[in-house]
Amino acid sequence: MEGDFITINKKLLALSWFYGLGVGIRNMLFEMGILKSRSFSVPVISVGNITVGGTGKTPHVEYLIRLLKDQFNVAVLSRGYKRKSSGFVLSDKDTPMPMIGDEPYQMKQKFPDVAVAVDRKRTRGISNLIAADNGLDVDVILLDDAFQHRYVKPGINILLVDYHRLVIYDRLLPAGRLREPVRAKDRADIVIITKCPRDLKPMEFRVVTKAMKLFPYQQLFFSTLEYNKPEAVFKDLENMENIQSLDALAGKNILVLTGIASPQQLMHDLQEYNSQITPLTFGDHHNFKRKDVETINDTFAQMPEPKLILTTEKDATRLMVVEGLSDEVKHHLYALPLRIAIMQDQQEEFNQKIRGYVHKNSRNSILVKGKNDHQSADGNSAGDRPRTISFRNH
Repeated sequence: MEGDFITINKKLLALSWFYGLGVGIRNMLFEMGILKSRSFSVPVISVGNITVGGTGKTPHVEYLIRLLKDQFNVAVLSRGYKRKSSGFVLSDKDTPMPMIGDEPYQMKQKFPDVAVAVDRKRTRGISNLIAADNGLDVDVILLDDAFQHRYVKPGINILLVDYHRLVIYDRLLPAGRLREPVRAKDRADIVIITKCPRDLKPMEFRVVTKAMKLFPYQQLFFSTLEYNKPEAVFKDLENMENIQSLDALAGKNILVLTGIASPQQLMHDLQEYNSQITPLTFGDHHNFKRKDVETINDTFAQMPEPKLILTTEKDATRLMVVEGLSDEVKHHLYALPLRIAIMQDQQEEFNQKIRGYVHKNSRNSILVKGKNDHQSADGNSAGDRPRTISFRNH
């Protein structure tokens, strides 16, 4: 049920009011044009949220990468949260995880031919990605977690909302988990309700649609998580069990090791395959220290056979560089790959919107427009000139 993961600390509501005042003033400065939003010459798609973590940004960005990479030169720009570097960093296949952060590293390992960069200043990052002398020839840039980064004006602004934490029922920080007031959702071109139960009923879709109160220029989609077979984190070790599907988890004792913002959905979904689950949770983007490693080793050692450890792909990127994991843990540690699926038979509609925007606003289209405009001007004919359009004109 919507809102079932929301808890409000009413004692902190007064502080939330002051926090909201500050955010409201900042947004007002952008609306008045005192703070400037910058547009760019290539299509820019932003994927983000207005809550603190846990809406599934990375799998949705990966969905867009898979959708576009065969037709366009795709670049991903992220802040690189908790990375041990500064400024603009363009990664390659050998860039270590601490230099760019766990999520960018995960995407670069999955999509080695896609340009993945990090920069806290997104305008500078985009400028570096589209610079003429960098040899990238970028057709489209995907901004990871940039809904609040208003210095960039994206062509499509995608807002992700957790089905279990609908923003309309949440409150501002620190009483709730909203980073902006609910009305900030009005900036989105597309809203996706994420982590929906796979068996969601038609009436429930209608209830959520009505409750979100979107404007006519906005479109609402629903997505759900789909899990692939677990993959060994330490692939070079011998005698690793080859798990062919999630059905193979039945009868095993599972330690679910997570350092993500909202592990509840994962725990719930795994119950379908195995009820013998021991959760071991840490904070989002957690850097595992010696004490944490000892806890992992000891917890798993005490579990009865047969057993294994499941973790997320994001956590796996950090666990791979952690020292002190026991051989037993390494031989039983598996990452659980996941993808998102667009629900209600709207996947093709969503895909066409994204592809159509990139086609119409790509550099090739702009070059064609400039050439045709020049020819029309030479002939003193107004004609029906082709023009580059953004996703919405309002």
